[in-house]
Amino acid sequence: NLRRRLSFEKVATYSPGSQVTDHCAIDRDQRAIEVELARKTNESWENAQQVYLQGGNSKSYALITLSEPLRSDVAKGTSVTGKNADGNEVAGKMYSTTEAGAVNVKVQYATTDVQDSYVQCQVGALVGEDVNLSGCFADGENTININIGGEVYTYTYTAATENKNGRTIAGFSTQLEDKLKNGPGAPYADFEYFRKYYGTSDYADQWVNAAFEGGRTSFTNGNADFSQYGMEGREQIIKKGTAYMNVWMYTIREFEDALDDCKRGCINCNDDPVHAWDEGVCFYTGSLEGQDGAPSGYLLHQLADKRSVNFKTGGPDGTDVDGQSKLNYDLMDEFALGNYQLQSRNCPSARKTKERIAQLMYIPMIQGSIRYAYKVDKLQGGEKEKAEGAAFAAAVLPRVHAANSDAASKIYNNLRVGASSTNHQEVKAAFESVYSQLGLTCADIGGLWNEAEKSYYPGMGPCTDASTTKVVTETNS
Repeated sequence: NLRRRLSFEKVATYSPGSQVTDHCAIDRDQRAIEVELARKTNESWENAQQVYLQGGNSKSYALITLSEPLRSDVAKGTSVTGKNADGNEVAGKMYSTTEAGAVNVKVQYATTDVQDSYVQCQVGALVGEDVNLSGCFADGENTININIGGEVYTYTYTAATENKNGRTIAGFSTQLEDKLKNGPGAPYADFEYFRKYYGTSDYADQWVNAAFEGGRTSFTNGNADFSQYGMEGREQIIKKGTAYMNVWMYTIREFEDALDDCKRGCINCNDDPVHAWDEGVCFYTGSLEGQDGAPSGYLLHQLADKRSVNFKTGGPDGTDVDGQSKLNYDLMDEFALGNYQLQSRNCPSARKTKERIAQLMYIPMIQGSIRYAYKVDKLQGGEKEKAEGAAFAAAVLPRVHAANSDAASKIYNNLRVGASSTNHQEVKAAFESVYSQLGLTCADIGGLWNEAEKSYYPGMGPCTDASTTKVVTETNS
């Protein structure tokens, strides 16, 4: 396989075996969403929601109307070439198989192995300086040629409005019904925790859109009424929901897809296991972390590093305040191991690796929940802090519920939107009661660290693992 013999740019120290620059770029949508949310105007929030729904940076394609119908069937992936506004060649491929007689065609832009210049047509729902038309096909009114599989056509299309995206953060949730609930390897454990708890496959999309609209969710468990928050609180709900619910589960989905392909012995097909695995790593890290993982990103890799500062779990041994989190050291090792196991067709071992990855990926959600429970309870946290606690809890409650429903109820009642009070010790103890069932230890989570005092906040040091073997029924007030 030529693709696997090539050397690709690293993704936050991970060495992919395939081109995934376009996949990694999903974090640029997250960044655009956060920028527009932070402006806190009705117009900017509409912009943010449209980027969430329509994207702008990943799987870019042009929607072109041909001046005459296709003369023959054209297969997905067929080469397409045209010109940009400056007359330079633009390369692409057919987005999907299209039958003869069609006049509307989708052409996906070619992508490169270099992350900084992976694609030069970024439009979708982006606004302002985020829009990049330099590599888009030129506007046409039946006067400009496009070559589709060797056949030349003229076309009509407007670059500013007819460049779309086939990969969106909203789609990471709305596609789960098809890809996980009804996938070839179903049932998938982590997805089922969330689907059963919330009562729907697209729980993350419902959560985010309800927050955008200031409405209510209608889940089986874990409901929230976002009308109780203004923009300050809803901003936190949305940006944490998109990254820590939508992207989180779709990352798991890609690892599951890799295992399904491995099981089928599909090592060289279009959706081969290594490529799917690489995609999962990209969705965890994003593109903005760079090749060494040092720059600040917007997805799960960045969250792990942020929480490790708060819980003194940085460095390879998990005892430092600064530097990369132990979690990211561990996950990068697991990602590399899984890649090797898939290339070796060791599917059973790859599945064990995936299961360990999923366990570890809950760590920042637990840390975030505990941190904001303390902030609300002891540091006079307001709407922002309450919303952050609710968002982190929503991203982990289904897993806790599967281990112990009473523990999940205690966490939810303390951190839910509109909670009448928050007891941080009750939240901490409830989480600690299920660590062993989640495959985690007290050291994995750490304790809430006060850097100014060079000590843990009162009562917030790391637990000891002996205490995680029993369900906690009493907590300090």
